[in-house]
Amino acid sequence: MMGKKEIFISVDIETAGPIVGEHSMLTIGACFVYNPAVEFTIMLQPISDKAIEEALKVSGITLEHASKAGLPPKEAMSQFENWLIQNMPENAAPVFVGLNAPFDWSFINFYFLKYLNRNPFGISAIDIKALFMGATKCSWHDTKSSSIDKYVHPTLQGDHNALHDAKYQAELFRLVYELNCSK
Repeated sequence: MMGKKEIFISVDIETAGPIVGEHSMLTIGACFVYNPAVEFTIMLQPISDKAIEEALKVSGITLEHASKAGLPPKEAMSQFENWLIQNMPENAAPVFVGLNAPFDWSFINFYFLKYLNRNPFGISAIDIKALFMGATKCSWHDTKSSSIDKYVHPTLQGDHNALHDAKYQAELFRLVYELNCSK
């Protein structure tokens, strides 16, 4: 029996801090790994006023700006789900891909479940760092994006813009996946 076709979706987020449910997810960027032109980006209104200044500095997004420019979380997550549904081929399932996927997936999962009572990605994700570790037998320390870059030479770079980072991650995934396939 054949399962659904797996469609890899690169997802990146920017947050106001590391604690799911306490700190806000401020932006989401996503694209199809093997067709990055199919893209999605959205800003969300904060769910609290709690923030870690360093997290805000990294993205350059303030809570005030997100409050004004962002959408309510329920509407944002509904739009994200609709984008997935509209772009997913028939008999296919989205597979969440991220660089440090546990962090990004935990926020995405929380927001989907809190606001829509479902997560179209299910309960798992593929982490590019772990995939790279398996492909190269390197240490966990050597799975930083800068180390991966030196090994696979992507043309894109991350800049803490969620959509740009999602596209960068998509390229990293393709390159690292090829390392696994060439063995």
